[in-house]
Amino acid sequence: MAKRRPSNFNRDRDRERFREPRINHRINAPKLRVVIDGEGQQVMERDAALRLAQEQGLDLVEVSPDQDPPVCKIIDYGKYKYEQQKKKKDQIKNQHIIHIKEIKLRPKIAEHDYELKKRNALSFLEKGDKVKVTLRFRGREITHPELGMQLLQKMAADVGEIGAVETPPKMEGRQIVMVLASRAGQKSKKVSGNKKEIDENDADESVTTSSG
Repeated sequence: MAKRRPSNFNRDRDRERFREPRINHRINAPKLRVVIDGEGQQVMERDAALRLAQEQGLDLVEVSPDQDPPVCKIIDYGKYKYEQQKKKKDQIKNQHIIHIKEIKLRPKIAEHDYELKKRNALSFLEKGDKVKVTLRFRGREITHPELGMQLLQKMAADVGEIGAVETPPKMEGRQIVMVLASRAGQKSKKVSGNKKEIDENDADESVTTSSG
């Protein structure tokens, strides 16, 4: 009978457990470099370090296992773990995720519709997101690709104060694609591939933006 493979939940839980530092009797190195508040560092036997931690009502926590000997601290592990988790959550909370939004144009788009698309592009860029501008040709419109190029170049110029061209206009089959990036958002690191598609016929466009 084939062995049952562990679930993704169990594997993720095991990986999470593996990332936690060894504490107290789980530390297996015979000698440790122990960081003691107010006294600097001291190399001592593991059992002596454990006794010292117990006397203070604290935990012996291995913080640098790859050092020789491993570096440990005598601290309140529960408090240490809480502070580390809070720090990680704060980092995620303050990290802006760049989403790639999409707006669609037509070669013969009406001026009113164009202004609507431009306002949406500006709104996305102001939030630090990227904008994929797609212009699709229908029928014989493909015989005049220069009109599409001119329209995308106009869009790039109209949002130029807050957006920069990241990917210049280029033909992809029967459409031209251009990517704009927020000048402020260029400093962000993380990018999401999620796109909010806006149909060229929409008159009232609402946008939901996720953030990290």
